[in-house]
Amino acid sequence: MIIIGVDYHPSFQAIAFLIEETGECGEQELSHSDGEAESFYRDLQQRGLSVRVGMEATGYSRWFERLLTELGFELWIGDPAEIKAKRVKKQKTDRHDARLLRRLMLENNFPQIWIPSPENRDLRQLLWHRHRLVQMRTRIMNQLQALAMNEGYRWKKKLFSEQGRAQLEKLVLAPWASRRRQELLELLDRLHPTIEELTAAVEREARTRPAALRLMTHPGVGPLTALAFVLIIGTPARFQRGKQIGTYVGMTPSEDSSAGKQRLGHISKQGSSLLRFLLVEAAQAAARINPEWRRHYIHLAMRRHKNIARVAMGRRLAVRLYWMWRNGCEYSQSLEFGSHAGQLGTGHGVN
Repeated sequence: MIIIGVDYHPSFQAIAFLIEETGECGEQELSHSDGEAESFYRDLQQRGLSVRVGMEATGYSRWFERLLTELGFELWIGDPAEIKAKRVKKQKTDRHDARLLRRLMLENNFPQIWIPSPENRDLRQLLWHRHRLVQMRTRIMNQLQALAMNEGYRWKKKLFSEQGRAQLEKLVLAPWASRRRQELLELLDRLHPTIEELTAAVEREARTRPAALRLMTHPGVGPLTALAFVLIIGTPARFQRGKQIGTYVGMTPSEDSSAGKQRLGHISKQGSSLLRFLLVEAAQAAARINPEWRRHYIHLAMRRHKNIARVAMGRRLAVRLYWMWRNGCEYSQSLEFGSHAGQLGTGHGVN
């Protein structure tokens, strides 16, 4: 078997390989644009060699992962943070990184991570596409609000009703401002049906997954949040405790404590930014419709700050969804903030 450590970059990769049968080792730099890297790996396949490739989790590598899968090579993807912690020397070059990856694989000390399936990754593109289009629509709507406010009209949400839009189109504006209004309205009209179509696709995908349907029974959790949680978490068996979910999605505070003094910073923001956003939005929706969630949110907001309270409730929701998924149970009032929820005369504080 050939063990190959790959320090991957968008335009090239530095590799360090070892042939276990002969003990031969070497290093090489392979370019991507001229097909040098692809030719190298296809040549290994034609020679009938068994290959194991190790690399850090990184972006812009989908084509490379597909290539290795097509060739039947074994691919290990490692946690960059853990790999960095295993680097002893302060010298960091592409070749040093490739050697480190090769050494970790040979020592069976390579920190492998879970890899989603191609179908999972493609469905994530659906979620991201809809999310970006919604952000674009929001920016367009904000610009139209600014045009109206510059003319002395503050209609807020009413601006996008039929009557509000008619009044906006009747405003007498300067030539370029008028063209800006017209083109923004045209863009808005084009985005609405596209977003509705993508939303319907998300709902269809969510309803084909029992886990997503189970999570949707929780107040505030809709098809979008449920599907994103199922796709990004993958399987609840990956985590032994609920607290690990908060760490995985980057909603736990960073910490720099020493000598008995605890120093907590901002949340780490590791993991999926899309899932963090959706969890916070869903937690706010739950606080609006569920009395227990509203009470805990207000309590936290009064103690700390409303932004901290939103993130804390989003993290609590992530842990709740994890346990619902892992235990195979739907939402019930008995799950609310302790085993005595729903009983009269019982107070529930926030730890």
